[in-house]
Amino acid sequence: MKRKERAAETEVALKAAAKRVFAERGYLNTKITDITAEAGRAAGSFYNHFAGKEALLEALMADMSAEGDTLAAAPGHRSDFTDPEAVRAHIAMYAHVYREHAVTMRAAQEAALVSGDIAATLARFEASEMADILGHVTCVAEAGRPLPASPETSLRMAFDLIHAILRARPQRAGQVDDEAIEALTRFVYRGLNGCDY
Repeated sequence: MKRKERAAETEVALKAAAKRVFAERGYLNTKITDITAEAGRAAGSFYNHFAGKEALLEALMADMSAEGDTLAAAPGHRSDFTDPEAVRAHIAMYAHVYREHAVTMRAAQEAALVSGDIAATLARFEASEMADILGHVTCVAEAGRPLPASPETSLRMAFDLIHAILRARPQRAGQVDDEAIEALTRFVYRGLNGCDY
């Protein structure tokens, strides 16, 4: 195996180990040596890939963002939230990313309590996600349907609701609860559009 391949394999192993340890102990209670031991790597190898635990968490957050961007760029993407299928597709996509990266999200929220840098990274991530989808909600107002609040506030309420429901319905990673997706779709669609579909 070439050196580049070994380095890439080590980075993947460290990220996977970090997720397992963060899930078990929490971000704040995890030491770098816990991660390297879980990954079966020498403690010094960590610093060949990450400047510290925060840098590793930021890399995990970048992976989460990249997966969301890949899913959003898929063919057939609908961006008009007057269409219930567009609302359903976005909720299902968010649910998938949430399930796959719940540990990273919890670790980032925990780290943001003590790290201004992580808090700023998390705020930028959330602002970027909101900006990417704001136009989807603006379509509702442009169609003459009165939103419950400004597009920004309406979108924040929808995000917060979806996040709270997903957090309250623990499941195995990668599995999306169809009942929750359907209920959230109906609730968010009705809340944004002022009517059922």
